[in-house]
Amino acid sequence: MQETSQWVQPLQQEMERVIVGQKHLVHRLLVALVTNGHVLLEGVPGLAKTLSLKTLAQAVNVQFKRLQFTPDMLPADIVGTTIYHPQDGTFRTKLGPIFSNLILADEINRAPAKVQSALLEAMQERQVTTGDETFPLSQIFLVLATQNPLEQEGTYPLPEAQIDRFMLKVIVDYPNATEELAILEAMATSAPVTDVSAVVTEEEILAARLVVNSIYIDAKIKEYIVKLVQATRDPKAAKVDLNGYVQTGASPRATIALTQAARAAAFLAGRAYVTPQDVKNMAVDVLRHRVTVSYEAEAENITSLDCVQKILDTIPVP
Repeated sequence: MQETSQWVQPLQQEMERVIVGQKHLVHRLLVALVTNGHVLLEGVPGLAKTLSLKTLAQAVNVQFKRLQFTPDMLPADIVGTTIYHPQDGTFRTKLGPIFSNLILADEINRAPAKVQSALLEAMQERQVTTGDETFPLSQIFLVLATQNPLEQEGTYPLPEAQIDRFMLKVIVDYPNATEELAILEAMATSAPVTDVSAVVTEEEILAARLVVNSIYIDAKIKEYIVKLVQATRDPKAAKVDLNGYVQTGASPRATIALTQAARAAAFLAGRAYVTPQDVKNMAVDVLRHRVTVSYEAEAENITSLDCVQKILDTIPVP
């Protein structure tokens, strides 16, 4: 356990050398890395979302591609296309930038649904089909997407099927005064610190994933995870007072994601077992984007986060 996790602290330190004050964000990116899960980051521009993902890619010695999503983008710009070669009369596949290890999908909700849906097969099946050929993606394949709040001009809501494929949704908030002063000291220069050393290899990450999969979860904690997810679907049966505020709850994919995220949290804390607190700590980021609120909730300014928090406060901890 200690041998496989010895790279965790150097990786955190390397990232925090560039990213000031976003400890929650750095932790969630490491959770995704050791569970092979995708992450959706939401926040207004200028909060170091893109910088965080670029720093992670540099600190992990793997291939990295950045996709800047725009309203005129086409699916072929992501997955690739078939090109006709008149010299010999054949068609050949030109693979797109999706064939990499870490994909930064920047401002993903500025592209129309057709383009966003091009990522679906890659994110879930870890393969891409172009024409009549199917190409597998590498073992380490993470989509780290950033999106602007939907109130901003020129944004499209992501399809629900795609949102469900993101293991975590992390809200990136403004830094506090102390952190902002540190950002000023580090970044208010024409040559800010952005050079990052690679401190972890692909083999070390794959070895860590095997350890994460073997971390012990007690039967009572498994039942607790199932109760939390079931409560998002039928709050009344779970005796959670949400007065019809929930329209749709989380799918079984959320149960799997919460289990893996809790295991990853235990691994990053250097433990070989999961505690109920690991589950509670990860539940908000796993469930918030999978719960859809009703019109009544919107009218009363109640968000999916409020609903998830109410469920966590109500369901008894084992």
